[in-house]
Amino acid sequence: MPILRDDMVAISPRVGISWAAVLGGAIVATAVAIMLMSLGSGLGLAWVSPVSENNPSGMTFTVVTAIWLIVVQWVSSFFGGYLAGRLRPAAGDVHRREVTFRDTAAGFIAWAVAAVLVVGLAGSSAWSVAGGIGKSATATVAGLGAGALSHSASSPSDYMLDTLFRTTQPDTSSSSQDVKSEAGRILATAATGEITPADHDYLAQLVATRTGISPEDAGKRVDQAVAAERDAVAKARHIADVTRKAVSSFALYTFFSMLIGAFISCVSGAIGGRRRDAF
Repeated sequence: MPILRDDMVAISPRVGISWAAVLGGAIVATAVAIMLMSLGSGLGLAWVSPVSENNPSGMTFTVVTAIWLIVVQWVSSFFGGYLAGRLRPAAGDVHRREVTFRDTAAGFIAWAVAAVLVVGLAGSSAWSVAGGIGKSATATVAGLGAGALSHSASSPSDYMLDTLFRTTQPDTSSSSQDVKSEAGRILATAATGEITPADHDYLAQLVATRTGISPEDAGKRVDQAVAAERDAVAKARHIADVTRKAVSSFALYTFFSMLIGAFISCVSGAIGGRRRDAF
């Protein structure tokens, strides 16, 4: 007759996971997360005002947002994991370590289901906006080098054709639209680099011929236009870089907060299972 040791596990016909308990914990975690995110959004909108000069700095707002994401994951994951472990049916014929593992797994699965529900129900639109901002920022950075911020939708080959057939004196018979298009292509090229003396002089001749002002004043106008174009490009680059950093920070904070939520859900599932077996 075989001798059974105390550490041997008896095979139980009962399944190791209770989907009713898992779904119940996941739904509760989702509800708590949505509630806390709504509270955080309301507090954030009340804290920051477009007409106020006493708004918090970007670093302060980023740190507070990161802390709130952790709080949301911490609280919602605790409730979801605890209920999943507490409501899971007890298994008296299973080794204690296996029971703890199953309770922990129930809490983790409840967290995973809740994360999918939050992204699908509450976070899909916000995530799409964040992804769209990230894509637009990337496209802006990539387009700056190719003259995407020019006044016309011309290609570099158009500028080369202009220089190839450029006359020593501006053609006064050209239409105003053609002249402006050619000037726009020159400015677009100068905005992302240094304007050549030949382009500067040609633009000054165009302005002087079309407006009737002196060549000196036309040269000043060209310098102002080039400076304004470069300022616009610099601002666009700054906005794109700030947007990139914001999207990157949001993704990293979301990852770390979800990592903490997964750990809390596992621990709370084990705690819920111990409380269940205590009664």
